[in-house]
Formats: sequence, C-alpha cells, structure tokens
Amino acid sequence: MTKSLLPCLAIPLLLGPAPGPPVPPADESFTRDFAVADGELVPTGRNPWFILEPGYALTFADGGDELVITVLDETRTVAGVTTRVVEERESEDGELVEVSRNFFAISTRSNGIFYFGEDVDMYKDGKPAGHAGAWLAGEKGARFGLIMPGQALLGARYVQEIAEGVAMDRAEIVSLDEKVTTPAGDLEGCLKTEETTPLEPGVKEYKFYAPGIGLVKDGGMELVSHVAAAAAK
Repeated sequence: MTKSLLPCLAIPLLLGPAPGPPVPPADESFTRDFAVADGELVPTGRNPWFILEPGYALTFADGGDELVITVLDETRTVAGVTTRVVEERESEDGELVEVSRNFFAISTRSNGIFYFGEDVDMYKDGKPAGHAGAWLAGEKGARFGLIMPGQALLGARYVQEIAEGVAMDRAEIVSLDEKVTTPAGDLEGCLKTEETTPLEPGVKEYKFYAPGIGLVKDGGMELVSHVAAAAAK
C-alpha cells in the first residue's frame, strides 16, 4: 500500500528537528505482539497457504501488467533471525516498475510465517526512482509482523508490517471457503483476507490463497502459473 505523507509546516526559530507526519494510532483489535522462542524461526518450510521453499515461483497477470514472485535460494539475517528472501518483480506493459526483496521466516512450532521487512527498488523509464515502503525489523523501531498464521481461523486479525509511519499493513481472515477462477484453473477452499492500513484510512484490498499453492489473486492480479520448488530451474 502507498505511504501517505502529510506536509510539515516550517516554523521560524524552531528548536530541534521539524515534526514529521503524525503516525496513526494502532488498532488494538489486531494482534501485533508475537511471542517466539530463540531458534524457533527458520528460513525454509511451508504452511497450507504460504510456501518458503527455494525455487517456488508464482506468475500473475492483469491485462498488460505482470507480477512474478520467486522464493530465492538466498537468506538474509534480519534482527538476528535468518530469513528467506522472496523476490517480487512487477511490470506494466512490459516495463519494469518495481523489484522488492521480502524477508520471511517460519515458526517450527506454529507454522506461522513472519514478515521481517523488505528492500524496495522503484523504476521509471528503466531507471531507479525511489525506495518507498522499504523497512527492516530491528531498525528505527520496526518489528516483525505475521504474514500468514499456521492455523487459519475465521475472523483472525493480525498486523503484517510494524514500521510506524512507513509500512503498517494488517489483515483479517474473512473467509475460508472461497471459490476462485484464475487463468491457472478453478480453485476451491480458498482463504480470503481483507487488508487495510491506518496510513490509508478507508482503503481495503482483498487477497485469496489456495491450499497447497499460496497467493492466487491480489486485487486484479490473477495467478497464471506456478512452478514447484523441485521443478524450478
């Protein structure tokens, strides 16, 4: 979701740094504290709705727009945890517009998958144009969030990104039995989430996850194909 910035007023003779944009208050109905033990989080694994296995890839399309998500054979240590790097490459009409490297880890106890941040490269006319939305757990007060529980419960509400004023996405599981038609096939028993952020009040986005596959629909983006980790090159 796009970060919303409010202008700051310049005040003559202001002592100290100028105030930044106000940070919306956290909604206490969303879980944002996740207790994990030392060594519990690892970079490889899967639950029914999310796969962290190197080589696994998903391709989505929406008209002339394309999104490719690839679980890389690469890890990164973030906030003392070894995380799996998942790359997203998004293009519009054949032109690259964004590449992000997301950092995830899975709990060996609960099978929940936690989100530790992302590096973001935005592009315009083939050239780097910014890094909006980038954040890392352990930096500037940011903490890891939950991207997908190991056990999906209807009505569960959780914070996915905890980087105040930068990335504050949160999700609610609103259905566990959706039927979704995509170019990759007709899928049943899908999980549906409603995503919001206090940075964009009133904006809602919906994602659908198929068991054994993961994300299959994100707004207008629909799954075209997926490649199993063992078969990927």
